[in-house]
Amino acid sequence: MPFNPKLLQSSLRRAGAPDDVIESITTQIQKEITDGLTTTAIYRRAFSLLKETGQPLAARYSMKRAVLALGPSGFPFENFVAEIFKTKGYSTNVGKIVKGLCVEHEVDVILSNKEKCIGAELKFHNKQGIKSDLKDALYVHARFEDIKKVQGSVNAKVIQEGWLITNTKFTRNSIRYGECAGLTMISWGYPGKGNLRELIEETKVQPITALTSLSQDEKRVLLENKIVLCRTLCRGGEALFSLGIPKRKIEDAIAESSALCDM
Repeated sequence: MPFNPKLLQSSLRRAGAPDDVIESITTQIQKEITDGLTTTAIYRRAFSLLKETGQPLAARYSMKRAVLALGPSGFPFENFVAEIFKTKGYSTNVGKIVKGLCVEHEVDVILSNKEKCIGAELKFHNKQGIKSDLKDALYVHARFEDIKKVQGSVNAKVIQEGWLITNTKFTRNSIRYGECAGLTMISWGYPGKGNLRELIEETKVQPITALTSLSQDEKRVLLENKIVLCRTLCRGGEALFSLGIPKRKIEDAIAESSALCDM
């Protein structure tokens, strides 16, 4: 596939890069283009050039990959999504067992506000290219239909909608089914408005895996200690001092998180 500078410029613009930085990076990468250069290689080069600006642009540019890095388990992703919707005014409950007409179900995240209560099933993938498919949509829709059939119980009052949320993409058939069945589905770029990328940008709930100032091992230590969000570091990095991370790295991570939270 030939290099498309407009796609690169669009991704840089979403990361908040100013016009002069976009122009400079596009020009530099065009000079380096060779036959067979992959999309991943272009991303890595743009990421490297963004880091050189000294701004938190690289962290925002790498946000999709940062969410992928919340694995290998889906647990941090469940908490990450819960925090996004807390910022939007929902009360949240993670990993709750709810009775259905036929069986009990573990609901990944329950979201509630004054208007409604939603049960969300999360499908986390830690590699690009993996999609949530039709069987996922069928499974999730069936689960929440079973829950909603329990009449006269707390479930009938608590969960009126079932959602399916993933950090990658949906297949075309899963989207067709969801639209037909009335199943709300959210992926990185779907729907056109209110997708996961936009929710992250709107709420400024960013994972610590986006930080460029920490190594992969240091990020893993934070995740293992339930430190998932950059905003945790924006509010102070005291928790990091007990985890064996060097003081200089902590200071750099706090500074980068603060700049990212302020963008």
